[in-house]
Amino acid sequence: MKRDFYEILGVSKTASQDEIKKAYRKVAMQFHPDRNPGDKAAEDKFKEAAEAYEILNDPDKKAQYDRFGHNAFGPGRGGGFNGGGMNMDDIFSQFGDIFGDDAFGSFFGGGRRSSTGQSRGTRGSNLRVKLKLNFEEIARGANKTIKVKKHVKCSTCQGSGAKDKNSVQTCGTCQGSGQVRRVQNTFLGQMQTVTTCPTCSGEGTTVTSKCTNCKGEGRVYGEETVTIDIPAGVQEGMQLSISGKGNAGERGGSNGDLIVLIEEEAHPQLQRDGLNVAFDLHITFPDAVFGTQVEVPTIDGRAKIKIPAGTQSGKIFRLKGKGFPHVNSYEKGDQLIHVNVWTPQHVSAEEKTMLEKMNHSTNFEPKPEKSDKSFFDKVREMFS
Repeated sequence: MKRDFYEILGVSKTASQDEIKKAYRKVAMQFHPDRNPGDKAAEDKFKEAAEAYEILNDPDKKAQYDRFGHNAFGPGRGGGFNGGGMNMDDIFSQFGDIFGDDAFGSFFGGGRRSSTGQSRGTRGSNLRVKLKLNFEEIARGANKTIKVKKHVKCSTCQGSGAKDKNSVQTCGTCQGSGQVRRVQNTFLGQMQTVTTCPTCSGEGTTVTSKCTNCKGEGRVYGEETVTIDIPAGVQEGMQLSISGKGNAGERGGSNGDLIVLIEEEAHPQLQRDGLNVAFDLHITFPDAVFGTQVEVPTIDGRAKIKIPAGTQSGKIFRLKGKGFPHVNSYEKGDQLIHVNVWTPQHVSAEEKTMLEKMNHSTNFEPKPEKSDKSFFDKVREMFS
């Protein structure tokens, strides 16, 4: 079971963005892989902290998390990390500035270096799309394929931004390290600081001749077909984050994420309340008196129900398990059928005479039984 993001960073829900950033830096430095070489548990906590920060540092994602918890991002998804699926390079590329360019941050490997010793280009931005689902798709889950217009990796230079492999050379300022070290004399002695190389922006290489197709960016505007696996039980307002399906980064930088905002398509007859589905059934007065059998719509088709003789208006029938599944458990809601006895607004003279005659019969006098539930009891039962 996933831990609470606020608990991971050790902050409260009212913490400011600056407090969240400082808390993440503290936890990340504690479990940084350079500080805990070969420690898998520390690496997992490092990724866990990055996942928590990725959500809480984004106002939109934080609002969704505060409202829905981990359910806001689908089962097994905390955010763009898909349960910790991003590697160290992605974390450093996205949050490298958190570790800073000071001596302490550089001691632990800085924030922008990759495992190959070379820094990567600028990470691509996230994309946000809306996806409308009907009740059946929400209940069963769906596999959707959409076309997304975005920046994609340049096929000519494969994202490098260079005309050819001979057009890339080691940066002369930092000698390929991506960082510039400076030594200063202070009253405490010599202090060494490490900053990002201003010539190559930390990439360690410079391009002498740019790719003519992408003009040196390593990406072009295009279109990509993305398949989205929607889990059963999602709700209006939930967000699913698909790692690496956002805009391509510049000059080989990692891709951003695709944020999918769930919208519910209104059903012509059914209404949703959490996991339950509600339906208003209207029957005639004779059907209420004599009883009948009717068909009612459900999420996955139609179902027959029996209306017993003497059914009162306001009676609620429950179809167990005919509601929506919970997105993160085996729990399933019900379908609640609210019976309304239809009162005609216009009657003929003959019908009026018949009704007046019945009105004088003792059988038509209201005689509620003590076992009959009140309106408020029915409402509580309906939404329990």
